[in-house]
Amino acid sequence: MTVQRWRGAALGLALLLAAGPGGAAKLTERTRQKQAAEAERAVLQQKLTALKRDITRTESAKEDAADALAESEAAISDANRALYDLAREQKDTAGRIARLQKELAQLTKEVDAQKARLSRLLRQQHMAGGEDRIKLLLSGDNPNRINRDLQYLGYVSQAQARLIESLRADVAAVEKNKADTQDAKEELDEIALEQRDQKALLEREKAKRATLVAQLSNKLGEQRKEVGNVQRDEQRLGGLVDKLAKMIEEQRRAEIAAEKRRQQQLAAAAAERARQEKLREQQAAARRQREQQAHNVPRGKPLPGNNPDAIDADENPNLAANKRERERALPPPPPPAPPAGIFPASFPALRGQMAMPVHGEIAARFGGGRGDGPSWKGLFIKAAEGAEVKVVAGGRVVFAEWLRGFGNLIIVDHGSQYMSIYGNNQSLLKRPGDAVRAGEVIASAGNSGGNEQSGLYFEMRHQGRAFDPLGWVTSR
Repeated sequence: MTVQRWRGAALGLALLLAAGPGGAAKLTERTRQKQAAEAERAVLQQKLTALKRDITRTESAKEDAADALAESEAAISDANRALYDLAREQKDTAGRIARLQKELAQLTKEVDAQKARLSRLLRQQHMAGGEDRIKLLLSGDNPNRINRDLQYLGYVSQAQARLIESLRADVAAVEKNKADTQDAKEELDEIALEQRDQKALLEREKAKRATLVAQLSNKLGEQRKEVGNVQRDEQRLGGLVDKLAKMIEEQRRAEIAAEKRRQQQLAAAAAERARQEKLREQQAAARRQREQQAHNVPRGKPLPGNNPDAIDADENPNLAANKRERERALPPPPPPAPPAGIFPASFPALRGQMAMPVHGEIAARFGGGRGDGPSWKGLFIKAAEGAEVKVVAGGRVVFAEWLRGFGNLIIVDHGSQYMSIYGNNQSLLKRPGDAVRAGEVIASAGNSGGNEQSGLYFEMRHQGRAFDPLGWVTSR
């Protein structure tokens, strides 16, 4: 190989390594995913807002002091949930950056080793004064030696090509790794900025709520003693649960009907494909028969039964178009199923095995009296403000919003018409539509809704009717 060719190869290598990705501004992947998720949640939230509005529409317009706290308590919940989500994202992103940096170190090491091997190979060829193919062919040397040397040159060229291709792929991987790392760092910057804003918002809302509670303290105390208020609160929750159960059942029936239609369409499409395949087989058999007859009939004599207008399936220009039409007619794939293991196979089988949703003292029990008011339909568990509230079993969040009398309320559907209800929370950490596993943190305890004590109001219901949670959940 000549000095010029060696220098050319070295220059090409330098240009290859110097190339880098464009630095055009772009949205981070996190931003795109958040936008898509928010768009999906907006549809479900509209349904729940309409449901809540329908429940409160029938109530009297009597002023409730707790309603004055609603906006502030909901804002505190939203800010805390945002901070919770951001902390989780921050942890995941930091872990991703650590993995990328580890991969980058390994890739850089491999690239350096490949560059050294390629440089050594090029230097050896230059020092040996490697003969090119034209010189070998015109040298008049022994043909066997020429053939051997040509094969050797071919092997060397292939090795060079493989090494350069491997190096190019590793350099591209390094650049992609750097781009991914930069994207992750930009996500961390976004998260830090959002955290700062949410913390400032949280502090403002907490101060606002404290001022309102001080102003409404006497009024809240009086209204809590009114039997009518307690009864209306229970009726409101019962109506919400009934309407949610109806909405869940309607959705389930719609999914079953959609899946049935889809299966019917798939069966029809399969039958059509089978018919087309059978037709192609028949046409292929007819073609083979005509070809066999053509070997046995004198040239120029028409084949008996031969139809010159018949077109073989493989030669039919409309088949491809027909196939595309059939593919377009196929039903869309079903919506993504809940993650495996989310809904219990049998909720009653979990009786006595579920853990209490929050650690604390049980201050009120199912069936206990409330003075002159109705009896308790669930448990009130005293707990420190901010204590973790965990879902008792797997399921899907169907409601997560402020409700008069229960403050920040979250309801989880466990399937088979079983629901668990968690009220008076400081913050709701999950949104409607979220799938949750048993023991997952879904809220933090508090005293929202005008409650005197910090803690959690907990109910369990089947077919809309409340039942005693004790015996189903244990404190172990």
